[in-house]
Amino acid sequence: MSIFKDKTLLITGGTGSFGNAVLRRFLDSDIKEIRIFSRDEKKQDDMRHKLQNPKVKYYIGNVRNKESVDIAMRGVDYVFSAAALKQVPSCEFFPMEATRTNVEGTNNVLLSAIEHGVKNVVVLSTDKAAYPINVMGISKALMEKIAIAKGRELGEGATTTICCTRYGNVMASRGSVIPLWVDQMMNGQPITITDPEMTRFMMTLDDAVDLVVYAFTHGHNGDLFVQKAPAAALATLAQALKEIYAKVDPKYGETEVKVIGTRHGEKLYETLVTREEMAKAIDMGNYFRIPCDTRDLNYDKFFTQGNEAVSRIEDYHSHNTHRLDVEGMKEQLMRLRFIREDLGLEERAKSTEIRSE
Repeated sequence: MSIFKDKTLLITGGTGSFGNAVLRRFLDSDIKEIRIFSRDEKKQDDMRHKLQNPKVKYYIGNVRNKESVDIAMRGVDYVFSAAALKQVPSCEFFPMEATRTNVEGTNNVLLSAIEHGVKNVVVLSTDKAAYPINVMGISKALMEKIAIAKGRELGEGATTTICCTRYGNVMASRGSVIPLWVDQMMNGQPITITDPEMTRFMMTLDDAVDLVVYAFTHGHNGDLFVQKAPAAALATLAQALKEIYAKVDPKYGETEVKVIGTRHGEKLYETLVTREEMAKAIDMGNYFRIPCDTRDLNYDKFFTQGNEAVSRIEDYHSHNTHRLDVEGMKEQLMRLRFIREDLGLEERAKSTEIRSE
């Protein structure tokens, strides 16, 4: 983490799951200051009382309001742009709210970062931005395009470097399905599955932080980074949870699984890298680096120059990545702190009502 030594880091949406994971990673490092920017004063107050750390500073504001972003941006070296509306149903019903936060809000952060001479900005995106079919994915896809376009405009050697990270399902992040299913089990209710054959990438919040740190240290303007990740079918995930919690009480192993059907805006599988992106992706080992298209706005090139490889390449998605079996899924789940706490393997850090990372 030498690049963060004596530096100031701003996290927009810093009270969310990702912000908390970044704090866990950086608090004991040689970083000088971490700024938490969000509109939720209650979560900030809870964080302040819990941490009581002079390295962490708190800024109330909304990415929709550039003036409030500017105040937090002064003297910042690095930015994690994590502020977003990311619940699929909420965005579906309120698409303009998703647009104002995910698109306009991110643009405000980028403009402010450029104006204030920030060294690096990493914008957090999601697999739902690849071939989007719902508002959340569409707004995140447009957010990516804005960040990549800004990076392309700045070019190599600019004061500010802007790149994106795109990651799949983050296990036990706030509002995700794993805490829901655990609560259902413990309340004697059936686990509600939309489609047993539906697959999702399985990453932890620490994996997501690794990806962002990698983007900071290896990114060029306009880059998109994707971390390779295993995936599992929902039926496999449910069975793994039942077997783990059977160690708490054997009755949990007998929990009914109820199939309720696919919800509005959901995909059978998620794509992390489209085939168009795979055609130019650079394999970095655990990651794909997808450089931006540096062509200018000369339409002749779009009609006379193509890429035959695109039609031969397959997307990188949760159906064709490494698929976890029940034992492999259990290993992934045991990386989650709240599950280790429920099993009595680790001291509880949060209330039993809070089962998120």
